[in-house]
Amino acid sequence: MSEKIEELFQIEQLETLDTIIKSFENKPGSLIPLLEQTQDLLGYLPLCVQRYISTKTNTPPNTVYGVVSFYSFFTMNAKARHRLQVCSGTACYVKGGKEIAEKIENEFHVKMGEVTADGRFTYEKARCFGTCGLAPVVVVDGKIYGKVTVDSIDKILEQYQ
Repeated sequence: MSEKIEELFQIEQLETLDTIIKSFENKPGSLIPLLEQTQDLLGYLPLCVQRYISTKTNTPPNTVYGVVSFYSFFTMNAKARHRLQVCSGTACYVKGGKEIAEKIENEFHVKMGEVTADGRFTYEKARCFGTCGLAPVVVVDGKIYGKVTVDSIDKILEQYQ
């Protein structure tokens, strides 16, 4: 699905984006700082934003995409208010991590790497947090929850609105 920039962002944001683009006009080597400021403004750099920048700056689209996809600090996906990680390491998996992950996926209709429809969580899988004695582990915004159960996950997630 190819979304249009006007569908994703407010007019005020696009006006600010135009101001940012103008501030870098005719400055060699300005693509990375331009993209950084754009991501700070919009939160991420979807393809429609990359095409917009490409058109406005006369930069080939594959150059813009190449920079965005190469540097890890750029993201093409919207992020949610909270980062939710479920450990999939052996100890966590064996002690119920798989069932916790399935419950989250079913209740929020989300897959690993996606954002929940309400924009509350970016859902990620983690290999190991090194806290096997607390297995299974769920981490929300860096806070570790140990010995999580299918029954306790709802109460944990309710704290993050």
